[in-house]
Amino acid sequence: MDETLRQLGGLLLGAIPTIILVLGIYALYSLLVHRPLVRVLAERHNRTEGAIEKARAAIAYAEARTADYEQRLREARLAIIRNQEARRQAALQRRAAAITEARLRAHAEVESARAALEEEKRHAMVSLQAEAQNLAKAIIRTVLETAAQAGVRR
Repeated sequence: MDETLRQLGGLLLGAIPTIILVLGIYALYSLLVHRPLVRVLAERHNRTEGAIEKARAAIAYAEARTADYEQRLREARLAIIRNQEARRQAALQRRAAAITEARLRAHAEVESARAALEEEKRHAMVSLQAEAQNLAKAIIRTVLETAAQAGVRR
């Protein structure tokens, strides 16, 4: 057993430089490779997450701008429709006013024509009465002259 212990001690003593070498390599690996690699991966992750967050923010901003644009577009369309309706109403009012004015003028012209016709009728009646009286006088004169001439012949 002593021999086994001695051999074991020798093996351990021979393994010490290997253990030191492995620990040194591990320390160098951690210092030179692992820590920078973890730092780069963390930075890469942060940049990726940051870019994703920026993209999400840009999308949200674009959606907000789009919603605002659509709202303003709807408001502009409504304003245009209201403006067109106001113009149409104004045109209808102008048309109604023009029609009313034309009717009034036509009515005035008709009344003027009626008055003129009445005046002409009155003048014609006066003229016809005067002519009828003249004709009646002429007829009476002719009848009297004819009767006088017939009485003279008898």
